[in-house]
Amino acid sequence: MVKNKLLYFASGAASVIVLAVILNFTYEDAIKSINPFPQSYKIVTPAIPKNLNFCGESVPIYNIEVRERIEREFIVNTYWHSATLLLLKNANRWFPVIEPILKRNGIPDDFKYMSMIESNLTNAVSPAGAVGFWQLMKASADRYKLEVNDEIDERYNVEKSTEAACKYLKESYEKYGNWTMSAGSYNMGINGVSTQMERQKSDNYYNLVMNEETSRFVARIISMKYIHQNPENYGFDINESDLYPQFKTKNVVVNYKVEHWADFAKENGINYKTLKYFNPWLRDNFLTNKENKTYEIKIPAQGTFKLINESK
Repeated sequence: MVKNKLLYFASGAASVIVLAVILNFTYEDAIKSINPFPQSYKIVTPAIPKNLNFCGESVPIYNIEVRERIEREFIVNTYWHSATLLLLKNANRWFPVIEPILKRNGIPDDFKYMSMIESNLTNAVSPAGAVGFWQLMKASADRYKLEVNDEIDERYNVEKSTEAACKYLKESYEKYGNWTMSAGSYNMGINGVSTQMERQKSDNYYNLVMNEETSRFVARIISMKYIHQNPENYGFDINESDLYPQFKTKNVVVNYKVEHWADFAKENGINYKTLKYFNPWLRDNFLTNKENKTYEIKIPAQGTFKLINESK
């Protein structure tokens, strides 16, 4: 079969060359015509800034292992075009929501990039059951007072889950006094990181032997930070009009039982799908609300979200 393929290629190439002679092409033109890539197309190692920092903390790229660890993530995120392009587009919508919450809680702005690599800025669900932009497990949601049940799951609420993530990061920073270690602990858990620090007799994230996911975690955040700040340096040619726009919404207060969210949606000039789109933390089509808790339901501002007409 290999022999047949070689003969097929040889005959195809010969045909191109014969055609070139007939049409007065040069030999070089003929060879170029069977090359699937233009001569100007090059795959290169992305440029990594000489000085990198995360939350104001220097990244020791003078160490060859750390540099190669960082370089790996720059390469992956530069050439995984579709995923990174979507992240850059989504960031325009969600960073304005996340940034003021981080600032209000005293968390460095760089942590917004952690939400990028945790969930791709989507309400993802991991195989382990971590949910939302910040990939919170139920135990963490309970610890930080997020409501999680069959009807409500506030891990899907970007604002509330960001608040919970801030509480975790503040807690870990108070323990380690270092934002890099706090980021690592977000992936591995405070107990897991503390166990490794004690076992390895080191308090520096970059000196710890970690599982691959935790070892790559901070490097992934750093690479996305620098690619997002200068996308053109990494081949991403994005116009302002290409970015996803921010949502304009108003809140409707609900402190009562809702028989059916579809009826509620119609009463507020939208449909059930739109209601769920803006409020993914509503997990069923009704709300029992026995304790008359207060919820804020997002509704798109008038004229900012076009609804699909119902079929007649």
